[in-house]
Amino acid sequence: MGRPGSRRWGSVLFLVSSACSAFIFCEYFIYFPVILRCSWPHAEWAEAEESEVLRVFILSDTHLLGVIRGHWFDKLRREWQMERAFQTALWHLRPQVVFILGDVFDEGKWSSPEDWEDDVRRFQHMFRHPNNTELIVLVGNHDVGFHHEMSSFKLQRFEKVFGVNSARIFTKKGINFLLVNSVAMQGDGCPICHAVENKLLRLSRELSCSMQHYPLYRGSDANCTGQDAALPQERHLLFQERYDVLSKAASRKLLQWFQPRLILSGHTHNGCEVLHEEKHPEISVPSFSWRNRNNPSFILGIFSSSHFALSKCFLPQESTVIAIYATAGVTAALLPLVHWFCFKGSSLMGLMGLMGKHKSL
Repeated sequence: MGRPGSRRWGSVLFLVSSACSAFIFCEYFIYFPVILRCSWPHAEWAEAEESEVLRVFILSDTHLLGVIRGHWFDKLRREWQMERAFQTALWHLRPQVVFILGDVFDEGKWSSPEDWEDDVRRFQHMFRHPNNTELIVLVGNHDVGFHHEMSSFKLQRFEKVFGVNSARIFTKKGINFLLVNSVAMQGDGCPICHAVENKLLRLSRELSCSMQHYPLYRGSDANCTGQDAALPQERHLLFQERYDVLSKAASRKLLQWFQPRLILSGHTHNGCEVLHEEKHPEISVPSFSWRNRNNPSFILGIFSSSHFALSKCFLPQESTVIAIYATAGVTAALLPLVHWFCFKGSSLMGLMGLMGKHKSL
């Protein structure tokens, strides 16, 4: 009589352990086998200049949800995913500098002072880093609003938290990075825009790299390829100047003033490589959030005063996580049925055996 009960408890134990295993793997361990495949770019010049090489993470568009948009569970899940991915990557790759190319928050343009403080607190916890790693955060349109929504108050509270301003040169190991508030690069003479352009003009000199949220002008993503490019049905959609990309005029100014060897941008949530004027490469960095794409990624860059090399690190695909959970769920649903059929079969065989004994008597 004890055997069916013990089988039932065994099945329950199996179900619980399977669910726990699936949860722990999908929410913690899955990041290790995926990110451990990532490595810094290999270049011969880097070996010769090892002491002068700067190792950099570049990611974009984290879009931490606020109180207005998004369900609480969506917020919890996306922030946990980004935290685990970032912390695992830091542990494995140990960068010296991390750049986040804007749209850190999803609702910064609307946030009340109280909501802003809460968003900042969560961001600082998620993207915590050791003292020997510098975190540089650029402003995006969701942080302070689009050009017509941006105000001095929103811009100043962002700059106060992240220690950046709208036009600044960041130098590390003799390598210069131009940090641009591209939201203000509209060329319409607004007070903030005018101040930013004047400061950029004063800073004008050749730089290693320009870091900004908005991409330079391109008509569409039609020529973008790769597994993190826009979906095929979206690549030919025309971009709107000052909304999807910088205007042609603002793009020309940045290229003429600085002649950057490399431009890194975000905003579109998709990956793309563009060559401007046949000599200025631009890399659009995809979103780091699973809310915006199935396969988030970030850029690994090594820089010296005369060279750079880049590689890309992909995070676990959310479709893979969903497939694992679905498999575990189907298994959990089928197991009671299998147990029931097995128990029914054994009971039927026992009944037939008793009937046989009765006939023999």
